[in-house]
Amino acid sequence: MQRPAPANLPPLPPAAQAHSDAAAAQLRAAIVANGGWLPFDHWMAQALYAPGLGYYAAGNVKLADGDDDAKAPAGDFVTAPQLTPLFARTVARQVAQVLRQTQTQAVLEFGAGTGALAEGVLRELDAQGLDQTQYLILEVSADLRARQADRLAAFGDRVQWLDALPNAFAGCVLANEVLDAMPVSLFCWSADGAVMERGVALDPQQGFVWADRPAPRALAEAVAARMPALPGYVSEINLQGEAWIAAMGGWLERGAALLVDYGFPRNEFYHPQRAGGTLMCHLRHHAHGDPFVAPGLQDITAHVDFTAMADAALEAGLQVLGYTSQARFLMNAGLMDLLGQLDPSDVQQYAQAVAPVQKLLSEAEMGELFKVLALGRGITQPLTGFSRGDRLGKL
Repeated sequence: MQRPAPANLPPLPPAAQAHSDAAAAQLRAAIVANGGWLPFDHWMAQALYAPGLGYYAAGNVKLADGDDDAKAPAGDFVTAPQLTPLFARTVARQVAQVLRQTQTQAVLEFGAGTGALAEGVLRELDAQGLDQTQYLILEVSADLRARQADRLAAFGDRVQWLDALPNAFAGCVLANEVLDAMPVSLFCWSADGAVMERGVALDPQQGFVWADRPAPRALAEAVAARMPALPGYVSEINLQGEAWIAAMGGWLERGAALLVDYGFPRNEFYHPQRAGGTLMCHLRHHAHGDPFVAPGLQDITAHVDFTAMADAALEAGLQVLGYTSQARFLMNAGLMDLLGQLDPSDVQQYAQAVAPVQKLLSEAEMGELFKVLALGRGITQPLTGFSRGDRLGKL
């Protein structure tokens, strides 16, 4: 029996439905092969990254373009670099400070999406006199990699794609909405105060269903160290994200990493009132909470526990350089200066430029939900993006 979709989701075209059916069949096979139960992080990894079928590996249009029809935009969500080129130009100003301070000439971006951030950063770095900067991209999606290559062709061999993590790197690392897409483990607290791991099983009538098992010792200890036992509480833990940052401690020789994502410090992430966790899915600009709908066609994300990421960095020998809201970071890094360069006498063009900036800065939209965490090694001067409103003390 096919699982019913939430009522607000759009119908899928036949080809898309066929693709999702194939992805669901592979997921069912994975559950059977694992004895009838699959930990959710394994499920999420397959649904997002399985070759040829996963959301990020199947060649679907995943990100809306900024100039799409607002009534029927393509893709599933819009990221900050696509809203306005001013986002990338502002980030580039912080990148420029890192490159000059560390006397390096390289940027490494993880998950570069449509290439909008890379293009904007390179153009602004050129304007800042850093026109010899090399731009490296690590991208798991062949489809997005092809789109990036088309968009960035004008920069020639200054832009290169990596197939694996570097053994050593010096420069500035960028990761915009990367941590939220890493597979997370789901857990819940049982009535008797035990940590249970949430996984996926099969039901003859409902298809994919949730099923809980006692958590492995390492997962149970990690959860218990971060929050008190709250029977019935369900949430996530991003151990893969923490491992990624730990690995960064091995290959980032000199420079800084700017991690932009939505999330909270730990005391807010595991707040008693957030008892259902933060898992969210995005399908054609509709957000909902059911990861079992349209596997292979929808994005699956979870908010970031920034305290965990900062702790992982410190344990890996990295500096934690700053943590603040996206709005505060952008204003510190020079967004208002860039806005001041626009001509307000051209009312229509000025309004079109300012509207997306308001979304970036508004506390009701991206300005407060999104945070920026800076990590590094060999950074001796404060970063301008955190000059005011730094919240390191809240991590």
